[in-house]
Amino acid sequence: MQWQDEAIIIGVKRHGETSVIAELMTRDRGRHLGLVRSGRSRAMQPVLQAGNRVEAVWRARLDEHLGEFKLEPVRLRAAKLMETATAVYGVQAMGALLRLLPERDPHPHLFDALDVILDAFDDPSDAGELFVRFELAVLNDLGFGLDLTECAATGGRENLVYVSPKSGRAVSREAGAPYADRMLALPGFLGEGAASAADRDSMAEAFRLTGYFLHRHVYEPRGLTENAARDGFVQAALKALLKDAERRAG
Repeated sequence: MQWQDEAIIIGVKRHGETSVIAELMTRDRGRHLGLVRSGRSRAMQPVLQAGNRVEAVWRARLDEHLGEFKLEPVRLRAAKLMETATAVYGVQAMGALLRLLPERDPHPHLFDALDVILDAFDDPSDAGELFVRFELAVLNDLGFGLDLTECAATGGRENLVYVSPKSGRAVSREAGAPYADRMLALPGFLGEGAASAADRDSMAEAFRLTGYFLHRHVYEPRGLTENAARDGFVQAALKALLKDAERRAG
C-alpha cells in the first residue's frame, strides 16, 4: 500500500531511540499517523514541528497498519508560529479539535481551513474569527452543526441576536426576548452576510458559544475535559484585541 498527499503536522511522539510517530492532517485522508525513521535527527527535527506543511508519502504492507512516512518540507512556518502566544496556543488547540474526528476520515475543507488559519495568526482579530469558524466546522462534521441563518421560532432572517442552547439554532430579538436570560448571544460577525468585524466583546461571545456546544455535545459525552490550549488561545486572542482597541483609541 502506498499513497502521497499534502499534509500539515499536528503532533509528534517519540518512538524508540531515533524514530518518531508523526500525526498529520492530510488533505484527502484526514488525520493520519505513521512512523518516521530517524525522525529525531538534526535534519528532520526542524521539519517535524507542528504547523509545518509537508509532502507525505505513506507506505505499509496492509492498509490497517501504522505504516511509514517519508516527508518532504513544503512550508516551514513553525518558527514563526512560536513568536506569539496566540499562535503557540492556537496550533495546539486546533490539533486537539482535529483529534475529535475519527482517524483516516477525510475532511479536505478542514485541511484547507487549517492551512489558512496558520498563516493568519499575526492578526488577532482574523485568528480569533477564523478559529471560531473552524470550531463551528468541526462541530458540523461531528454531526452537531449550528443553524445561524434563520430564527428557530419564526423562520425570519432579520435581527438574529440569540442562539438557543437546546436546539443550536438562531433566534430573533423579538422571539427570544422572553427567554433572553437563558439564551446564548449570537455575535454579529457570525450572522449570515455580516459585514461587521469582530471586536473583543463579540469575540468573547463567540468563544462562549462554540465552547458551550463543544462541551455539551462532545467533551461531556466522551468524558473529556476541554483542552487547556483552547483556554490559552482564547485569553491570548482577547488580550491582543484589547491592546489593539486601546492603541486605536489612544
